[in-house]
Amino acid sequence: MSSLVSALKGYIQIIDALNDRVGKAVSWLTLVMVLGTFLIVVLRYALNYGSVASQECIAYLHALVFMMGVAYTLKVDGHVRVDIFYQGFSRRTKAWVDCSGVILLLLPVSAFIGWSSWDYVVESWKIHESSGNSGGLPGVFLIKSTLVITACLLALQGSALFLDSLLIALDLKPVKESD
Repeated sequence: MSSLVSALKGYIQIIDALNDRVGKAVSWLTLVMVLGTFLIVVLRYALNYGSVASQECIAYLHALVFMMGVAYTLKVDGHVRVDIFYQGFSRRTKAWVDCSGVILLLLPVSAFIGWSSWDYVVESWKIHESSGNSGGLPGVFLIKSTLVITACLLALQGSALFLDSLLIALDLKPVKESD
């Protein structure tokens, strides 16, 4: 039993490390986005210069930050919880609630996002879709790919959350490890 628990903990650590790296790398895009927005505003109002490509670039960065940061946000428990009862539950009861949430909500939603966006992304890749705007950016197919990548990262982090919660619920993970 202890080797199974060790293997599960190892899997959880790998998924957590993956989403931690992705989340921290993507977080730097917020700085790029702020600086880019500042530059666009200065160019527009000080030099009367505007660019569709630069505006699309900011929109794509925003999409990347949101889409690629979802699994990291789940990992660090940064999503908004609207609960009345959860905060008062014991550690084990919270773990059972989290297990149920992953199985009943998170994994089905991740699967739906991946499944429903797959053809959309494949078609975009087939034609190497670019912006429909004159002067817009090429590579729209790349940004659309984040739909599938997000679904995968979210499902992986959900599985890690489920296993971690299950270990807590079954009292196989000491209190000091989860903090």
